[in-house]
Amino acid sequence: MNETLDWPRIRHLLKLGIFASLMVLAGDMLLGWGVSDPAVTEVPTLFTRYLTVSDGRIYASALLGLVGIPIECLCWFAIYRMIQPYSEKDAHAYRAGVIGCLAFGGCGVHVPCCMAVYLLKRFYANDSATAMEKTGRFIGWFLLPATIIFLVFFLLTAVVQIKAFAKGHTPLPRWCWVFSVLFGFLFAALMKLFGDFGLTNALATGWISIGNLWMMGGLLLASRRVNQ
Repeated sequence: MNETLDWPRIRHLLKLGIFASLMVLAGDMLLGWGVSDPAVTEVPTLFTRYLTVSDGRIYASALLGLVGIPIECLCWFAIYRMIQPYSEKDAHAYRAGVIGCLAFGGCGVHVPCCMAVYLLKRFYANDSATAMEKTGRFIGWFLLPATIIFLVFFLLTAVVQIKAFAKGHTPLPRWCWVFSVLFGFLFAALMKLFGDFGLTNALATGWISIGNLWMMGGLLLASRRVNQ
């Protein structure tokens, strides 16, 4: 089955996925770079760092995510191509997850996140006492539903991928299950341990892109060791 795989296409998608991850990571860091301001009491401390984000950074983050996230998701078909010859069941489940992430990731979650930051700044400037309440309404009505749906598909792809690699349903060694996008969650938790700094907050904001870099880069290196 290894001989039937289109390795040049798979590696091309993995490389493109690395590029897209760097693009989205840049956007996430533009949005997330900042430190909390304990002097601001009208807004939860976690969100006070967004009050100093410039409009230009918000626009740039939204645009980079709008373009980069769909490319990231499309490049996950490199993993689908590796699973499909070995397990139709896992491949179909993984493809469903990819399509869901493609549909909801960029326009459904990332861009509304940027909009929420933009609105928080505007609401705070007009009336700091009601800023969080108004922003919370926007989040609850427009951002939260899409985020929940996205996370269902996101976790589906992650779980199916780990399962497929661990069971040997790919041409790569079973231990390659460690190259999972969920690594980004662990990375973000590690960044939080360092404290409230601009760089660590920015990197934690881009946890999915960090995880995608780990996944795409690791699988690309592992694929070069497969006999063809």
